[in-house]
Amino acid sequence: MNNYKQLVTGTAVFCLLAGSVTESLAQRRPNPRFAPYSSVTFGVGTSTYFGDLAGYRQPFRTLTTLPRWNVGLGYTRQFTPHFAARAMFTWARITGDDYTFNKNNIEKNLVQYARNLHFRNDLKEFAVTGIYNFIEDGRNSNSRARITPYIFGGLALVAHSPEARTPAAPDNGEYEARKWVKLQPLHTEGQGQPGRDKPYSLVTLAIPVGIGVRYKLNDNFNIGAEIGFRYAFTDYIDDVGSGSYADRATQQGVATIMSDRRGEQNPARYKNPTNRYEVLQNMYDAGPEEMRVAIADALNRPTRSDDGKLNDGYLLTNFSIHYIIPGKIKCPPTK
Repeated sequence: MNNYKQLVTGTAVFCLLAGSVTESLAQRRPNPRFAPYSSVTFGVGTSTYFGDLAGYRQPFRTLTTLPRWNVGLGYTRQFTPHFAARAMFTWARITGDDYTFNKNNIEKNLVQYARNLHFRNDLKEFAVTGIYNFIEDGRNSNSRARITPYIFGGLALVAHSPEARTPAAPDNGEYEARKWVKLQPLHTEGQGQPGRDKPYSLVTLAIPVGIGVRYKLNDNFNIGAEIGFRYAFTDYIDDVGSGSYADRATQQGVATIMSDRRGEQNPARYKNPTNRYEVLQNMYDAGPEEMRVAIADALNRPTRSDDGKLNDGYLLTNFSIHYIIPGKIKCPPTK
């Protein structure tokens, strides 16, 4: 019994002291009524690429062609009723393909269809963003708003490595057929050669901006949805910059065929695609003189890029669940 009384007395003293310290700290905060809290986020969603193989000029078509996946894990600290900061790691796959994007309107997109490039890229993104909630939280995590729309923006560090699939192998066995290979080491635009750019980095920065909304399920969990665009500091997420085709005489092995795909019969990303070169040949044979000139110009165009003014980007959608980390244990009232 004495031990119990001592425990109760000790707990009461501890709570009184803790309350005094907390009150003293609260007086120093800009908003002493608000108790900051933290949460852990897990989310999945879609990833869509913007760049030379899926242009900014056709945003709806870009968003609906070849979407891929992303998965993310993050930590958020709510500092005030309106402002929070988040650290998030996201693994996202993006892809682009001239054949897929342009096959339904070849005449309009003749240059891209004739170019016949494709890629995939697994992005590892670590982003730090600031979040502004349009509806303020209550004084603690339990009294947070039921529905919270928000905007966010920040800076991201992105590791990437674009890949493409080799075409059907020749009889001499120079390379393995239909194998995904990393493109940066191949220097597909002649990077590193005299008068050319140096090889691009596989680590870059990006600017994430977007909007989202959270819904409070209960005291411990939120669910959320958001959409955010990342504008990268590189034009080589797709391995296509603003450079011209490299001189085949300066390249060796698989790099010779991976840098220039215009002459291939089929787009290599597909197992059994339409014969694209036959399509171009039929258009050339049956078309007017203007069409013949356009096809010849597209097949002999010296540059790989069709828009060297903008860097690459990608858009992520995300559906997430948030676990609210419990705050400090509340002391029982003393009498």
